[in-house]
Amino acid sequence: MFYSHLLYLSFLTLPFFVFFISLSPSSFSSLNIATTQTRCLLFWLHIPMQRDTSTTAPVTTSGRIRHRKRSNEVIPEVSKANGTQLLVNDKSKYKSMLIRAYSSVWMIGGFVLIIYMGHLYITAMVVVIQIFMAKELFNLLRRAHEDRQLPGFRLLNWHFFFTSMLFVYGRILSQRLVNTVTSDMVLYRLVSSLIKYHMVICYALYIAGFMWFILTLKKKMYKYQFGQYAWTHMILIVVFGQSSFTVASIFEGIFWFLLPASLIVINDIAAYVFGFFFGKTPLIKLSPKKTWEGFIGASVTTIISAFMLADIMGHSQWLTCPRKDLSTGWLHCDPGPLFKPESYSLPGWIPHWFPWKEVSILPVQWHALCLGLFASIIAPFGGFFASGFKRAFKIKDFGDSIPGHGGITDRMDCQMVMAVFAYIYHQSFVVQQSLSVEMILDQILINLSFNELEALYWRLGEILQQGIPRKS
Repeated sequence: MFYSHLLYLSFLTLPFFVFFISLSPSSFSSLNIATTQTRCLLFWLHIPMQRDTSTTAPVTTSGRIRHRKRSNEVIPEVSKANGTQLLVNDKSKYKSMLIRAYSSVWMIGGFVLIIYMGHLYITAMVVVIQIFMAKELFNLLRRAHEDRQLPGFRLLNWHFFFTSMLFVYGRILSQRLVNTVTSDMVLYRLVSSLIKYHMVICYALYIAGFMWFILTLKKKMYKYQFGQYAWTHMILIVVFGQSSFTVASIFEGIFWFLLPASLIVINDIAAYVFGFFFGKTPLIKLSPKKTWEGFIGASVTTIISAFMLADIMGHSQWLTCPRKDLSTGWLHCDPGPLFKPESYSLPGWIPHWFPWKEVSILPVQWHALCLGLFASIIAPFGGFFASGFKRAFKIKDFGDSIPGHGGITDRMDCQMVMAVFAYIYHQSFVVQQSLSVEMILDQILINLSFNELEALYWRLGEILQQGIPRKS
């Protein structure tokens, strides 16, 4: 099973790498390569590119203006704050660093508080982040003039968004919801019925939105409306679909959410610090201020931090225990072999005066190295993707909700890529694939009604009374 996950991940990331490698030739700005590739993506989505009206166009004898094909790419200028100037040469870098540091302290403090409060609060935080990201991306292609002629059209975007949220989170949290209301028979039957017809309800809501969209189509607005329809679905697939893996990881144990998310934050901070003080060599033209020095320094820092953080977090039951219901109480569980230290003797060439003869390492620390490697080398491509997207639409940031950082989407680009990998890695290489009593009971509680459960109980009693052959 895990080989199929690995193969899927390879096929998913290979085109991602090819796309970015092809965006970095020396003639990037003059050959319009990025514009052509972005246009191919947006053509499939029926999204019109912004026109460049900065240059004059020839006028024909008929009086019509003839536009010549030109690049939509923003040509970087050294004089601009977001140009090709590296951080080491930026005169206002200290002011920018203080603003970013102030915002980062508040974000990290709030994040730590939410982690302490538990799984449900972390899930609520993820949902709020998804809503803000959707709002920023919905606004990216909004046109005030067209929206005024289409009353209620913005509400349709949110209808699709919350329908997708109901579908995804309903599937992720259904069993935990059942486990929460098992003691109350009325709630148990109600929840069981909702879960049974969950897919039908979500499909009906989607079809209602689809019909709503068709009935609101307006002459001379078709291109804009279909562009918004495609853009909404792209947001749901690329943004909401990826970030929803985060919630699935949270209930497997906060550890599998907190460690990957922390590694992205550490990588981002380390890349900024190393680039701030030592950056001399540009890394990629999509992000002019990214440097090789920052990338390499951040990679080393992230991998070392992954190994150390896994040891620190691995000793906390609050972080390692999975949550089987939607309660908020304290957790106690058997941490399992991954979180039990193993002793390793040091090699003989270690000097005799060295105080330790053996070291204790948690097995999960070796898995953390894989997460750190991905966070430092592959996850930054999520940021490069976002940078290329912003250049295509000629914007600096997706929003301005976080001083010094931009919008929520600007902070979550790498987190989304990391969330998918962390979940697939956990399901492929960490979770045992064999059936267990808990897994069988989960399926029974989800799929059987109360009467069927009662019949199963009496049937199992008869079988046990008759005696069944035991497995050797």
